[in-house]
Amino acid sequence: MTDLADAPLRLSDLSEQERNARFARLQQRLVPLWEAMRLNQPGESILVVPSVTPDGTQSGADLQALEERMLFLLLLLRKPRMRVIYVTGRPVPESVVEYYLGLLPGVIPRQARARLYMVATHDGSARSLAEKLLERPRVLAEIRGLIPDPARSHLVPYTTSVLERDLALTLGIPLFGADPVLLPFGTKTGCRRLFEEAGVAHPIGYEDLHGLDDVIDALSRMRAAKPALASVIVKLNDGVAGRGNAVVDLSRLPGPGAPDERAELRRRAEAMTFERPDIRLESYLAQLERDGGIAEERVSGVELRSPSVQLRVTPAGEVELLSTHDQVLGGASGQTYLGCRFPADFGYARAITREAAKIGERLAQEGVLGRFAVDFVVVRAVDGSWTPYAIELNLRKGGTTHPFLTLQFLTDGEYDPGTALFTAPSGREKHLVATDHLEGAGLRGLRIDDLFDVAVRHRLHFDQARQTGVVFHMMGALAELGRVGLTAVGDSRDEADATFRRAERLLREEAGPGPELPLPPL
Repeated sequence: MTDLADAPLRLSDLSEQERNARFARLQQRLVPLWEAMRLNQPGESILVVPSVTPDGTQSGADLQALEERMLFLLLLLRKPRMRVIYVTGRPVPESVVEYYLGLLPGVIPRQARARLYMVATHDGSARSLAEKLLERPRVLAEIRGLIPDPARSHLVPYTTSVLERDLALTLGIPLFGADPVLLPFGTKTGCRRLFEEAGVAHPIGYEDLHGLDDVIDALSRMRAAKPALASVIVKLNDGVAGRGNAVVDLSRLPGPGAPDERAELRRRAEAMTFERPDIRLESYLAQLERDGGIAEERVSGVELRSPSVQLRVTPAGEVELLSTHDQVLGGASGQTYLGCRFPADFGYARAITREAAKIGERLAQEGVLGRFAVDFVVVRAVDGSWTPYAIELNLRKGGTTHPFLTLQFLTDGEYDPGTALFTAPSGREKHLVATDHLEGAGLRGLRIDDLFDVAVRHRLHFDQARQTGVVFHMMGALAELGRVGLTAVGDSRDEADATFRRAERLLREEAGPGPELPLPPL
């Protein structure tokens, strides 16, 4: 009879508290690993698990496209001893893999391909990739066997949750990302409190709201503090890319404290406009009651923009200011993330960087690791100066991560927070315009090989000599969803924008309806 004390420990044997404690010990391996990563030693590897938490509206094809968004990490194969293990739900077409390997500077694609292992769960359902992996011990055993040296390997997620934590525990490698116990800092309630503690300006508002009555109370108090308040945004705590936002119109209301004010506020709140048009009030309020949210002023002014700052906290506790971006927004009320421009406008890039640094230092003190971004709204005054307000903290990679890292990996350039410029080793500035949402029904007429054909014929493809051109991503969504992402790189803001517009125009033209094929003779 086997002694139970000698039985191997399994994840299911551990309570949540025990998993958290074991994960904290596992994460300590990141400190020596971080230093060793610069030495190009044998056995070095990364495991990429680009798992996305579904929002309830995304299809399996949507999630697969988002999983493929991190394929820029294949560019890490330029390190001659690096092994990359990349996991997705559905298999990634080999033509897409070859596309990224063809971008590698100074590397023979065949040699790089031998160090790349693409693993698929063969499950295209609309569930998170981490969940799919945890229910497939055979796939996990395969991945574990592909890691040459666990002491020189780590897991790179898109976001972190208890699922990614459990993956790290099962595989026995640390995870470069925020510990799930710290994720409350990244909720809408948590980040507002963090901004207050860090002394960073943010819109007036109230957090930790649960239900319609809480929203009405917050609106009343905000109007008492600022009677001219015209519009308020209600946000779900865990809303992403603006999809959990709703706008409450407060114009032309009775004065603060009027007898009928509360009744009017209730009517306005019940008529809130949702950023996602398919949302209904009942379901929104149910989620607000369950998960919580905030209400804050919708900042207004003569001119507003929505920049962000990317930061990273290393395992050594150092805060690195990585980049600034101007976000391109759309949607019902202009709160849905569509793309970005890099770097952000010089008029406010340094100001938002200073404010973001305060938040980064505060997070580092709490033990947060990995990449994160702070979103701002900036308002221009009559004298041309800009005033920044922090509005969100994303404790994960986001829509600005992959364009920036693609540029960095391809050019070996660096961003200088002091000058707010990104320069390549040649001394030339580099700028980009990127989107995940070049879409239209007509684009379904293009296959991946058609996309490559268009890029080559029209000389859109990224040119390593000039370090300008277009890099595509999310290509697997092209034929099924009629959507593709792209990053356009230029030596100036205007050149990057012109390259982006040209690529967009040519793709739409090429995807247009062609002549109908004649019927063959009978």
